[in-house]
Amino acid sequence: MEESDRSTGTESSGTDVTGGRPAPEAVVFDLGNVLLRWDPYAPFEGRLDRAEVEAFFAEIDFFAFNHLQDAGRSWQAAREAVAESHPHRLVALDLYLEHFAEALPGPVEGSEQIVRDLLRAGVHTYGLTNWSAETFHHAGPAAPAVDLLEGIVVSGVEGIAKPDLRVFALVAARFALDPARTVFTDDSAANVAAAAEAGFDAVLFTDAPSLRAELVARGLPLDGDEGPRT
Repeated sequence: MEESDRSTGTESSGTDVTGGRPAPEAVVFDLGNVLLRWDPYAPFEGRLDRAEVEAFFAEIDFFAFNHLQDAGRSWQAAREAVAESHPHRLVALDLYLEHFAEALPGPVEGSEQIVRDLLRAGVHTYGLTNWSAETFHHAGPAAPAVDLLEGIVVSGVEGIAKPDLRVFALVAARFALDPARTVFTDDSAANVAAAAEAGFDAVLFTDAPSLRAELVARGLPLDGDEGPRT
């Protein structure tokens, strides 16, 4: 799981952005803060003072540390690294891992309906996530949209994490995707830039309505109604 970066990216204009290209055949979703929410502070609530959590994150450079987990490092190896460099932070690390499920407070509003609408329209949907192999089992229970996807590449399983271009080649090969006819959406500007470099039609995720507008602008048959279908 990684820190969001929504400062740049594609804006929804409501105009045709296809440039005459055929409509996409598939959409690849990031998971954290796209299909389901991720709040790394939540596991500490009621257990550790916020100032202590901030100090823990700063001392171990949490988001860089977490990227190593996403890239395949085991939590045992991570714990050994903290024991050597910041032994006084082991309690905080153990709290985070023990209560990791609480870091996933639920779905991102509107995203599940987009997945359902795409599938109903015959558009393939997949996932490409930076996530530790050891904690990924928490994803499905946190957001039903995860289990709707036809396949997911998990960085921690593969040992390669976004924005490494190799992981985009991997997802294209695994699911037989033509990147030029595949939309990739992520809340990280760095990952979106890498996906574009890899040939994907890359869209920075800010919220579900904006993503829906981007998909409609690309010719996908979504009617714009975000309410539940009956």
